[in-house]
Order: sequence, then C-alpha cells, then structure tokens
Amino acid sequence: MTSRTGFFILGAVLLLTALVCIGEGVQLIATGKPFGIGIGICAFIIPGIGLWFLRQTFRFGRTTEAMSRELEAEGGLPVDELRRTSGGRIDRASADEVFAKRQAEAEAAPGDWRVWFRLAVAYADAGDTPRARKTMHHAIKLRSNP
Repeated sequence: MTSRTGFFILGAVLLLTALVCIGEGVQLIATGKPFGIGIGICAFIIPGIGLWFLRQTFRFGRTTEAMSRELEAEGGLPVDELRRTSGGRIDRASADEVFAKRQAEAEAAPGDWRVWFRLAVAYADAGDTPRARKTMHHAIKLRSNP
C-alpha cells in the first residue's frame, strides 16, 4: 500500500470517527447533566483537533508534491546515488556521504528552497524522519516567501 492510499484510508476512518464522536457529543449534551455536557463538549473538540492535523498533513503532502514536480521540470530532483546492501537497504555510510554533500549545499545557499528540499530528502534517506519533516517545512517556508 502506498503512503497516499494509507493516508486516504486513515483520513476516511478519522472522518467517520469524528462524525460518531460528534453524534455522541450531541446526545451527551442533551442529557442536561453537567458531567454529560462536559464530555459532550470534549467530543466536539477532540475530532476538531484530529481534523486540523489531517488538514495540515494533507497540505504538507500536496505542497511537497508540487515542489517535487517543479524540481523535476527544472531537472533539480536529487539523483539516487545511494549504495544499497544486498538486502536492498540503504548503506548508512553512503547516506552519510550524500547527507554531508546536501548539507554543504544548504549552507552555501541558505535562501534557496531547492537545496533545503534536497537536504530534507537526504535526512529521510538517512532515516531521520523528524529532521526531514522540519527541513521540508523550512523549504516550504522559503518557497512561499521568496
């Protein structure tokens, strides 16, 4: 299953869960009891937070996909120069070499979103997903504020 398919399946499950929570929240508020009203209000807030996260994740994916298409049209997508083990996993030393190269490019051109995009890909290849996302967010910010 691709990550896009998984995202849409989980998104649909979240929407269904949100509808059920909101329905239960209405019933709890209708009881008129203070405890029921409190839980009912929470039943409205929690799905709202989940839907906000879903929206942010969707926007992140859509934006990075557009950036990828733009880089591809310019011929600037990072080339896969990573060595792999016999099992198909990325060789750690190879990922570190590519990462050092991408980091030097980002330091040389700190205002260019393209080098930050490639650095985010290098972070992801090195297995550092939190830094990859943070770096990609920085690339998005640079692209939207030239």
